[in-house]
Amino acid sequence: MSTPIVRFAPSPTGYLHVGGARTALFNWLYARSQGGKFLLRIEDTDRERSTPPAVEAIFEGLRWLGLDWDGEPLFQSTRLEQHRELVEKLLERGAAYRCFCDPQELSQQQKEMEKTGGRRGYLGTCRDLTSDEIARRMTAGLPYAMRFRTPPGETAFDDAVHGTISVQNAEVDDFILLRRDGTPVYNVAVVADDAHMGVTQVIRGDDHISNTPKQILIYQALGLPVPRFAHVPLILGTDKKRLSKRHGATAVTEYRGMGILPEAMRNFLALLGWNPGDDREIMSLDVLTQAFTLEGINSSGAVFDFAKLEWMNGRYIAMKSENEIWAGMRPFILAWCDKESVLAPEDELGLKLAGLFKERLRRYTEAPDMVDYFLRNPVTYDEKGMKKFWKPETPGQMSRLVGELDKLDEWTVPALEKVFDRVCDEFNLKKADLIHPVRLALTGRTATPGMFEVMEILGRETCLRRIKNKGIH
Repeated sequence: MSTPIVRFAPSPTGYLHVGGARTALFNWLYARSQGGKFLLRIEDTDRERSTPPAVEAIFEGLRWLGLDWDGEPLFQSTRLEQHRELVEKLLERGAAYRCFCDPQELSQQQKEMEKTGGRRGYLGTCRDLTSDEIARRMTAGLPYAMRFRTPPGETAFDDAVHGTISVQNAEVDDFILLRRDGTPVYNVAVVADDAHMGVTQVIRGDDHISNTPKQILIYQALGLPVPRFAHVPLILGTDKKRLSKRHGATAVTEYRGMGILPEAMRNFLALLGWNPGDDREIMSLDVLTQAFTLEGINSSGAVFDFAKLEWMNGRYIAMKSENEIWAGMRPFILAWCDKESVLAPEDELGLKLAGLFKERLRRYTEAPDMVDYFLRNPVTYDEKGMKKFWKPETPGQMSRLVGELDKLDEWTVPALEKVFDRVCDEFNLKKADLIHPVRLALTGRTATPGMFEVMEILGRETCLRRIKNKGIH
């Protein structure tokens, strides 16, 4: 068997969105799992909308996801002449013809046919012009487009996701190949470039299914090998409609700015419309590569659930070392400190915070809110918590606790826990009855990591000061 060759072919008219990123990932996984090649083609023939920043955004998004491509990217705009040559070959073979019809007249004709319920599409007005009539019109300088001469019969292909798809050629119409200004259309450019690149498997969104019969007809008319196809279902929002900006951030680089890890994003995207055949969810890139098959792609749309992405991101954070987590948290915390005029934490404290919150963080952007009470005194105190946990006898219990804490030789979790046990025994309290008000006094919150771990990191001076200020006076 020949080496499988796939390609990712985005249009640089904006950012690399989530759907495109998943298509790129599926192509990459297939190529790497089969020992094949993953090629990159930039479809930049729309000169008005294609921009260098958009091209760089595509490169940046792929690099962030860790999807390396083989060889240099192919820019479609550099091959316009080859696209035209393909059409000329079709013309020579009788598979294309010149169409002198006026576009405005054709448009009006279509509207009239829609009103009367007639057949939509080109009626073949110029399909059977004689060579003399064609020569006469060309001599007169009449503008023309080039159309494909669709043969009778049907076009069928075996899609790796949807199974056999068959289309009657009568429904395909004699479609445009070259516009009147000489620019090739999408289907021409795609076939020309895929053939040039040696693409053996086309993996793309199923919004391209309608283009596939036209492309197959072009391949067949030229005597070129037809690649296999796999059309991936669309990504849907939680409302089951096609994912769009209204569902939130859709550029992969925006998720990076939200504190999402590339390995989590890869894992999440891979499971949008594909499964490994078992209940595995957390899968490294190596594992994904080993498990990936086109047969595992579902034919129905996949829902983009941001809560699931957050959960998965949290699992990946938890697997990292304190040094790695602190490196991820640090820029977000420093930006918050600068905004709030708070003294930034030293790395020693940062590493402790990374260890404390590694099982709680879902995104690094959550870090500033999680750690703020380690960097400044509580700004507010949870009102419901105060009503629930603050009793008339609380100040007296706090005073006794401060007295015991002040005697400690070492400020460690075991030593702190023993002090709480003694004070609770003295007042006949459950440990939670003392921990809850202390937590409020120290953090202003009703939920934090383990209270003794929090106290150990805050340190003796800060803990005693906050308990005295809130709990006694």
